[in-house]
Amino acid sequence: MNMTATMLSDEPAGTILCVDDEPNILASLRRLFRRANYKVLCAGSAAAGWAVLEEEHVDIVISDMQMPEVNGTEFLERVRQRWPGTLRLLLTGHADHEATIGAINRGEVYRYITKPWNEDAILLVVRDALERQALQREKLRLEELTRQQNDQLRDLNATLEQRVRDRTAELSSAQKSLQASHERLKTNFLTLIKVLSGMVETRAGAVPGHGRRVADLARRIAQRMGLSAREAQDVFVAGLLHEIGKTGFPDTLIGVPESVLKGDHLGQYRKYPHLGEQVLMPLEELREPARIIRAHRERFDGAGFPEGVAGFDIPLGARILAVAHDFEALQQGVLAQRRTDPAQATELVAESRGKRYDPAVVEAFYDIRTGRSVAEEIADVIMGVAQLKPGMVLSRDLLSADGALLLSADHVLSDRMLKQLAEFERRSGNQLQLFVKSGTADAPHSHS
Repeated sequence: MNMTATMLSDEPAGTILCVDDEPNILASLRRLFRRANYKVLCAGSAAAGWAVLEEEHVDIVISDMQMPEVNGTEFLERVRQRWPGTLRLLLTGHADHEATIGAINRGEVYRYITKPWNEDAILLVVRDALERQALQREKLRLEELTRQQNDQLRDLNATLEQRVRDRTAELSSAQKSLQASHERLKTNFLTLIKVLSGMVETRAGAVPGHGRRVADLARRIAQRMGLSAREAQDVFVAGLLHEIGKTGFPDTLIGVPESVLKGDHLGQYRKYPHLGEQVLMPLEELREPARIIRAHRERFDGAGFPEGVAGFDIPLGARILAVAHDFEALQQGVLAQRRTDPAQATELVAESRGKRYDPAVVEAFYDIRTGRSVAEEIADVIMGVAQLKPGMVLSRDLLSADGALLLSADHVLSDRMLKQLAEFERRSGNQLQLFVKSGTADAPHSHS
């Protein structure tokens, strides 16, 4: 195949394939179109021209009429059938009038050019052909784009109502999933705090369950005083973690009655509220509990520690936690060397209102302790492990004999968990009692 390709350094204005069996004709066309910045491909026969079209994108093909084996009419007819997007021009002599008409009809020739040609005229023909081709392509593109948009608009109109319903359902489902995830995070966060509270109490001399009992009482006082759910929760968390500042204390300070501490030991001991705040402050969710912990050993009369803050300058949560802490500490012999029973501890707290404690907090505490106001109701049922069934839900935290958290409130019991509880009883030798929500005790569900 006799074929050459020539390109200028600039982007070519188009690609032209010249087909002629006379090399001098091809050379003349190549020089002409190269000067006009076209990419020029040349072929010496119809077969060679078809081969070029198989490999290259061609905008215009210019074919001679008189060629051996396959003439211009047959060549251009096949080009029209196989590459209809390529414009077709015919080179012809004056004597080829009838053949030219046949080529125009069969090959759908755009223009024919007579030999010898005028260079300006042939360049003008080629430029017009390329402009026509560009307009035709743009027309087809716009028609296709319009058709696609019309189809999309028709589909959208037909399904718009269903799409709105589906999208609304998706958003509702996503919102429910987000809420469920948020609740799980809150539950897991609180469970982690309870576990951390239990770890604080594993030190030698610590009182098992102390943090949980203080936290429960502090929350009840906060609720009795009308604090919001979030404020009561912050008080509860502060109660669970109020002794976290003691984790770095030596064993000689853990569990020693505060009244017998002196000198450096007393000074070190009185730093624990401030240390507890420092441990928790990096956590955004625990900053309010940290503030409560820092001030829970302050006294209403200003004689407390670590800063000697007095009266209503002490955060309300800390004033509440102070009462709950001291009530529990009096019974455990942590404040003084002698232990008291709950009734004695209640009266000792009441006697110190206005001095150690905020009178309003003491009133709420005293109402809870003496039963003179409605006690918090917990709709639950006490059961042993053998009575439990899958699907039941715990209404309270399950603690071991030494105060360690085994399961959190709201845990849904499964077959696997029931077996683990039975095994725990067998190994520990202690019978467990669980508080189960009454609504789930009567109608167990299937849980794996």
